[in-house]
Amino acid sequence: MSGGTVEGRAPEDLAVVVDARGAVTACSDGARLLLGHEPSDIVGRRAMSLLATGLPESTRRHVAGGRRWAGEVALRHRDGDRVVVRLQGTPLLDADGGRLWLVTGTTPAPTTGRAEHRALSLWDLTLARLPVPVAVYDREARLVAANEIMTQVMGRSEEEMKGLTLWEIEPSPPFDEYDRLQREVLRTGEMIFHEEHGKTPGVTRTHAWSMFLSPLKDETGAVQGMSATVFDTTEQHWARRRLAVLNDASLSIGSTLDVTRTADELAEVAVSGFADFVTVDLLESVALGDEPEPLPLDAPITVRRTAQRSVLEGCPESVVATGDTMLYPVDTLPSRTLAAGRGAGHRPGDPGLREWIRSSPGRAESVARHKIHSVMMVPLRARGVTLGLVHFLRHRTPEPFSEDDLLLAEEIVARAAVSVDNARRYTRELRAALALQRSLLPERPPDLAAVDVAYRYLPTGSGADIGGDWFDVIPLSGCRVALVVGDVVGHGIHATATMGRLRTAVRTLADVDLAPDELLTQLDDLVIRLDREEGPEVRERAAEASGQVGATCLYAVYDPVSRRCSMARAGHPPPALVTPGGDVRFVDLPAGPPLGLGGLPFEAAEVELEENSLLALYTDGLIEAADHDVEVGIGLLRQALSSPGDALEDTCDRVLRTVLADRPADDIVLMLARTAALDAGHVRTWQLPPDPAAVAGARKMAGEQLAAWGLTEAAFTTELIVSELVTNALRHGGAPIELRLIRDSALICEVSDGSSTAPHLRRARVFDEGGRGLLLVAQLSERWGSRQTPTGKTIWAEQPLPGETSG
Repeated sequence: MSGGTVEGRAPEDLAVVVDARGAVTACSDGARLLLGHEPSDIVGRRAMSLLATGLPESTRRHVAGGRRWAGEVALRHRDGDRVVVRLQGTPLLDADGGRLWLVTGTTPAPTTGRAEHRALSLWDLTLARLPVPVAVYDREARLVAANEIMTQVMGRSEEEMKGLTLWEIEPSPPFDEYDRLQREVLRTGEMIFHEEHGKTPGVTRTHAWSMFLSPLKDETGAVQGMSATVFDTTEQHWARRRLAVLNDASLSIGSTLDVTRTADELAEVAVSGFADFVTVDLLESVALGDEPEPLPLDAPITVRRTAQRSVLEGCPESVVATGDTMLYPVDTLPSRTLAAGRGAGHRPGDPGLREWIRSSPGRAESVARHKIHSVMMVPLRARGVTLGLVHFLRHRTPEPFSEDDLLLAEEIVARAAVSVDNARRYTRELRAALALQRSLLPERPPDLAAVDVAYRYLPTGSGADIGGDWFDVIPLSGCRVALVVGDVVGHGIHATATMGRLRTAVRTLADVDLAPDELLTQLDDLVIRLDREEGPEVRERAAEASGQVGATCLYAVYDPVSRRCSMARAGHPPPALVTPGGDVRFVDLPAGPPLGLGGLPFEAAEVELEENSLLALYTDGLIEAADHDVEVGIGLLRQALSSPGDALEDTCDRVLRTVLADRPADDIVLMLARTAALDAGHVRTWQLPPDPAAVAGARKMAGEQLAAWGLTEAAFTTELIVSELVTNALRHGGAPIELRLIRDSALICEVSDGSSTAPHLRRARVFDEGGRGLLLVAQLSERWGSRQTPTGKTIWAEQPLPGETSG
């Protein structure tokens, strides 16, 4: 009867399970007989293809709403006949917008009680065959039925649990929470989705469960019970966890350019993600920031334990302490792993690992005590170079390391290796920059009669921010001294190199005895030339400035004889002056433009200082900070300098303690200079008439003064120098002419005149009557030179005191 309608063609009842996609996932024997299909022909087919007609509108609304439904529908028999069946659908769970349905049906027959009984039997059969743990509870949250998988999860048989609530089955967490959720579903009639991660103290790996708690409603919508469907999502949970560990590694590892800190970040990420104990051993050369040395083939490998972390409170007793060095002997598991360049997992029973453990009694004792059962060794490699070896161990986590764990470890170590190599390269460059900077700064302040000097230099905490701050103390003629503080624009080794060039230039210009404003003018021209010559692309347009070179500078010259200090600054903070009484003021000194701008003049100012006055020269890093403005920094500096009677070293420390709260964000130079004065017992001055006869008188007065100072051994040489210098002043200079002798660490003879013409050595020929004066002075003295004065020039000659030799 193809195409006909058969009422109750087969007495068998049916039961099918339909997934969220509308496909049949399981069916009963009754469904096979009723429709004339084999089970394999039904499972996997779309449920709608089994219908002879569509679903009634009311049934479609119930399906769309996820509510239980019932009604008569026509199914399609294999031979084409229609089979009218009374069906009812029960939602088992909701997941991502889809539903799993249990559809049961009976052919219309007067034996309703028998049909219901057989439907329940089919329900029991379907429940038992579901591939996921399912349990059904009544309105009192007491277990009605559970399939076999659920009993395995619960660890009890269905008979043991039937009629009990979850709290009665297992009165401990997290079952108390499950019981509460069940009662909420029964009370509200709303489905609840819940995720649970089983946690055990000290154990890294957990199980993950996803639970769907769905109400079971009758045709009237009244809640008659509920179903609980549980999925083991442990693998999905750990897949997400691995992605989270990789993300954490990307964010956490390499936060600083410090080798040790980077290694510690690697260990911390691994311990918080999947390992119980992690050690990071770097090659000795890498730990020191040097280039990695090739791995020896026939010699032990020296490594340094750079970091180690544990899930325990503090690391378990390790064979090697953090920071200590150790050896990987030839042909042992670590050395073979380094040579292979690939990571591998091991169990204590593996021969290679067993040999490595037994090679150290301490290691063997630690493995036994902590019950370490799984080990991974992964080399740290970056840019084709081996940097070290990372050990991952498990002792609190029951599961051994898996292949996925090894892939995760290799990925984390690969990312960390790049950061370690970057930190190593940075450390090497930082060391080179610091060494260069130290070599370009004074090692110790010179011992001078004019001033007593103390200083502090503080580099920044970050090597990339090493600046070009510098200072200098330059002895000048006539016991004078030049004090210099400067700051190069920019940071890094480029700024350090520029600082070295400028410091050398300042020393060269200081030897010429230029006035402070003239020296800054010459230095400004030099900075402009350096700026135009920076880089090949700039050299092609030499008329333009690159803007890469610039600096500020303060240059001061103090004369202990006159007690006057002349100074000028180029965009630099003004110096602080502390009187012997403790009054602190900042010298009102014209600011001047920073070096490298060009075209703007520099102005000098001169102040007279009392003996034992204190000059404080510094760079802007001392008074500028992120948490306060410059005025606050100046106020703190004023406060710190208000006790001038202390030793200079103590004053330096007090200034830094008072002004600096944290590690400076910029380089800092602080230089303190306490002034001295040369009294009449060390200086003698004569005014000479513009008369040739004054030469003899000058020689005589000089000899008498040397005798008074007890320096008669130097009288002959000094009289010759005085004679030549005074003669040159009479011949080539003009009034006023002045002779001055200064006794300090050396004997200085100075002759000043009113002419600004600079002298120079000249080689006299055999029959020349002149031209030998300055040559004779140069041979008799240790040093000689000339300097310009406001009224002319001064020619000076310096010779060691009797009984002393030049250094």
